[in-house]
Amino acid sequence: MAFRAFWNSPVGPKTTHFWGPVANWGFVTAGLADTQKPPQMISGNMTAAMCICSGLLMRFAWMVQPRNYLLLACHASNEIVQLYQLSRLAKSQGYLDQKKEEVER
Repeated sequence: MAFRAFWNSPVGPKTTHFWGPVANWGFVTAGLADTQKPPQMISGNMTAAMCICSGLLMRFAWMVQPRNYLLLACHASNEIVQLYQLSRLAKSQGYLDQKKEEVER
């Protein structure tokens, strides 16, 4: 009975509210795989664009009716992964080390 309710719900597997977020988990998976690559390979522009996009889509997932918690979780996860990638890029280019040196002085 619970499966039937899920199957026929407005956010169930018969809708794009379900399959869109499922497909978007590919971004999170790709971002996690990229954490194993050297930071010199990170595109700062693309990573920043992914952060902005995920932030906007988190708001959309919250505002759309019915609320799409699966999409919200997907883009929140992607935001975390992309911010981590930006921190790796900043650290490799010496931005975070400069701040650390200023704090030590």
